[in-house]
Amino acid sequence: MYRTTCWAASLLVLSACALDALAQAYPAKPIRIIAPYPPGGSSDTIARTVAMKLNEAWAQPVVVENRSGVGGSIGTEVVAKAAPDGYTLLVGNVQPVAINNNIYKKLGYDTMRDLLPISLAVTGPQIVVVHPSVPAKTVKELINVARGRKEKDRLNYGSSGPGSISQLAAELFKGMAKVDMVHVPYKGSALITTDLVGGHLDIVFSDMAVMLPHVKSNRVRASGVTGPKPTPLVPGVPAVAETVPGFVIESWWGLLAPTGTPDAIVKRLNGELQRILQLNDVKERFASLGVEAKSSSPAEFGVLIKSELTRYAKLIKDIGITPE
Repeated sequence: MYRTTCWAASLLVLSACALDALAQAYPAKPIRIIAPYPPGGSSDTIARTVAMKLNEAWAQPVVVENRSGVGGSIGTEVVAKAAPDGYTLLVGNVQPVAINNNIYKKLGYDTMRDLLPISLAVTGPQIVVVHPSVPAKTVKELINVARGRKEKDRLNYGSSGPGSISQLAAELFKGMAKVDMVHVPYKGSALITTDLVGGHLDIVFSDMAVMLPHVKSNRVRASGVTGPKPTPLVPGVPAVAETVPGFVIESWWGLLAPTGTPDAIVKRLNGELQRILQLNDVKERFASLGVEAKSSSPAEFGVLIKSELTRYAKLIKDIGITPE
């Protein structure tokens, strides 16, 4: 019995040493971080900021690869199908990680099956912006204007297409505020911004990074933010929830790896990301995008992803979006 116990204890020690050695040896070759959207956007900037700081800390290069398409699904699938060795990582956000599984029937990955959470990295509300011709400076006034319009003169809102977070936010607002608006789908935020600034759109629920420059130049007006409370990133702009209780939709980004990635590597990556997100220059860089650096444990990030999958499945069903 004593020999069996000692043998088992020795195995545990050897296993722990092996995992520690694995973590210490990692990385032994270049790492690629997949940003599943085009260069220049929030996902790309977040990925490149993290990659730069990992480059500074490690001897191996960390490179960002943009693999955009299908609402972030193409790049996410690349990671889901990669070798689980810690050398292919994803900066994933709410769209491909928590929404697209409920939008596309033939998605090439399943979030809960194929992706392993490492850490939350960034969170931020959307911003509700209107063209200056809309006679509403507050959310309450916006609701009153929307309710007062006849069918042919209804306010319209732009989104990045069916199932996008910008559409889901607007549709949730319509339902909770009991207003009607016309959906105008687009294929990207650049065209949405152009049409809003040009007066062809009335309202947009948008990532803040896209709209903040136009808010500051008074080409569009900010009515509210979609987080649970106001954010110091846009002083003086109230939360929609102050007028529509319970209305909350937030964007988030985090680092993920293929399922099966060794725990020792996940632990090391989590530790590095937590360190990086505490750096003042990183916090300032993210604040310029209208988002906030915010880390978590792998388990905490996993709980968030699971809850968001459930939440958006219900919202998509309630809205009546048919999976493509």
